[in-house]
Amino acid sequence: MTTALPAPPPGESLVRARAQSVHVCSECGSVHARWVGRCSGCGAWGSIQEEARSAGAPTLVGVEPAVRPVLLGELVLTTTARLATGVEELDRVLGGGLVPGSLVLIGGEPGIGKSTLVLQALAGISGSGKALLVTGEESLAQVHGRSTRLTTPTDNVAILAESQLERVIDAIIEHNPQVCAIDSVQTLVSDAVEGGVGSVSQVRQATGALLRLAKERNIVIILVGQVTKDGGLAGPRMLEHMVDCVVTFEGEEMRAHRILRATKNRFGSINETGILEMRQEGLVSVPDPTGLFLAEVGERVGSCIFPVIQGSRAMLVEIQALVGSTEIVPPRRVAVGVDRTRLAQVIAVLSRHAGFRFGDQDVFVSVAGGARAIDPAADLAMALAIASAHRGTPLAPGSAAFGEIGLTGGIRPTGHWSRRLQAMGAHGLTLAVAPTMTGDGAEQTPQGLEVSSVGDITQALAVACPR
Repeated sequence: MTTALPAPPPGESLVRARAQSVHVCSECGSVHARWVGRCSGCGAWGSIQEEARSAGAPTLVGVEPAVRPVLLGELVLTTTARLATGVEELDRVLGGGLVPGSLVLIGGEPGIGKSTLVLQALAGISGSGKALLVTGEESLAQVHGRSTRLTTPTDNVAILAESQLERVIDAIIEHNPQVCAIDSVQTLVSDAVEGGVGSVSQVRQATGALLRLAKERNIVIILVGQVTKDGGLAGPRMLEHMVDCVVTFEGEEMRAHRILRATKNRFGSINETGILEMRQEGLVSVPDPTGLFLAEVGERVGSCIFPVIQGSRAMLVEIQALVGSTEIVPPRRVAVGVDRTRLAQVIAVLSRHAGFRFGDQDVFVSVAGGARAIDPAADLAMALAIASAHRGTPLAPGSAAFGEIGLTGGIRPTGHWSRRLQAMGAHGLTLAVAPTMTGDGAEQTPQGLEVSSVGDITQALAVACPR
């Protein structure tokens, strides 16, 4: 005998009544009715997680008056002064300081110094305004122990050890600080949604509530984000879309310097890079990182200096190359700090138009000191470093190279001539290997070796490699 299922209540289907959970993508936040291996929203594999369905909120009609659109011509332009954190390199990456009412996300590997950076920034702001630190990962004693090691006074920084979202919001409203830092956003938990600590729903709820609070009360809120094993920011991808600025804090465990980069900035450029050095007394800004990146430069085989542009600053980095015989097929092409695709292009052009043979040679190219040289103008410096390593002859001391190499073998001029040459002159470099100089850079170099194609690489090596 077959038993009929009871009819659902009016206005509600049987399938809807049975649904007790949803499946949410941890990368983009897309909701799926069932588990799938690949998210249809962002294409990520293995990112679907099951979450309990929260009770739907009733729809309120007529509670608030309708919002009237405003014409752009009716708006009055007002400029708000930025808040300086006292950490010069952080202010540089942010575009001049913190913008009131903005939401800033700072992410980095565990132990890289995110909490120290945030505490120093709050200490710098507390000298002229109110600053609040909300910690969900450390106790008050741990934060106090870190503050005693810093040279920046931290006595005026208010601290709250709490992870309940509603209590945190109440404390922010009561204290009314200019800047509030949450360390970290993945530790906040709200009773309004289901899910454990760090789940997609919890992170989304916390970020949305803090975003509304920042805009309504004109408070700067800094969110410290954790990083996954793949190097990306933990939580849904929409977390990066909701905030105004995304700053990554990078560095290697065995190196003292740290690098700040902005991958998103609604109030400034994303091309700025900040360099800081970790010391016993905290993080110290490095205004001129050229000396840091060229600490070991010298007359060596496979080394070429390149003036790279990082936002409003030009600095010198060392591109190193190693070419060696191998029995591996195909030979290896390893790029560290440079674009792997451009490295393959430079090797192919050297083989086709300059007579070099790399069919049985491994080629390794790296930017010393952990810097990056993604600029297309680094092509010529890479080519000279590879050619120097292949021929076994070093470039002349005091030389640097920049220029973009095309697939036909020609070397095209690049931008920022004047700034690159000024950076070279400031550090005593007198020989610029570059394409034909025109415009404001032509008369600023005392000596230049002009190259028009990769066929001139051999000539450049003969001039720049004294025997």
